[in-house]
Amino acid sequence: MSSWTPTKYKTRNWAEYNLSLKKRGSLSIWFDPEMAWEAAPSGQRGRQQAYSDAAIQACLTLKVLFGLPLRQTTGFIASLLKLVGLDWSVPDFSTLCRRQKALSVAIPYKGSAGPLHLLIDSTGIKAEGEGEWNARKHGGPKRRLWRKIHIGIDEQTLEIRAIEVTSSSIGDAPILPDLLNQIPPDQELGSVTADGAYDTRKCHDAIAARDAHPVIPPTQECQIMEAGQPRCQSAQRSGESLKVSRPRTLATGDRIPPQKPRRNQDALCEITRSAPLGARL
Repeated sequence: MSSWTPTKYKTRNWAEYNLSLKKRGSLSIWFDPEMAWEAAPSGQRGRQQAYSDAAIQACLTLKVLFGLPLRQTTGFIASLLKLVGLDWSVPDFSTLCRRQKALSVAIPYKGSAGPLHLLIDSTGIKAEGEGEWNARKHGGPKRRLWRKIHIGIDEQTLEIRAIEVTSSSIGDAPILPDLLNQIPPDQELGSVTADGAYDTRKCHDAIAARDAHPVIPPTQECQIMEAGQPRCQSAQRSGESLKVSRPRTLATGDRIPPQKPRRNQDALCEITRSAPLGARL
């Protein structure tokens, strides 16, 4: 029988509790009057952009936040600018639709004290396109559309510092230099941690260019030499050694082969065989 009693965790400061619940529904939007709303001249030939990337990003952020269509977004932004007393013009819906395709998004972050330790990995998401809708509606073959999200996360604050979205045909290693380019040049980069898919020469060169320490396990075709430096089979044939700095645990220990993936049924049978008899019943 549990010893928990309802009076033990009873709320007593109802005034503060109700005030905190009311603050959850409050909304505050600030527009900096010194914000670069209009785009600066690019110096190139052709028609110049009328609005800066920050203005387009602010409009699209409010669009996603409130779930508004593009036309309603322009009206909402116009009403907000009128309330705060700013005589800025509002991008029309066609401009927002065109600029969002190639918009360079600046991700806000709080930052951590000291050098940045970046964790890099990728994951796949399934996008339901017209093929799957027709398959459910009219029957027929099912077609799946996949996208890959490459992200770089701050180890200390767990904030996303870099992100790239590609098709499923793009590998992990070619995107690492693009992720590192999203980190400001004045930001000190301490280490970059990734899995064995990023153990390539270009990835190590990109990390070394930022004066960072790579924490990447060796791939299956690499061997740990007596000096702690790996040598791939392709490098052995060409007579060149791939010098990569690795953690002490990888430099002094033996190479651990990667575990072969199992199907769900095989993993379930393995768990069932290792469980006690009472747990199986």
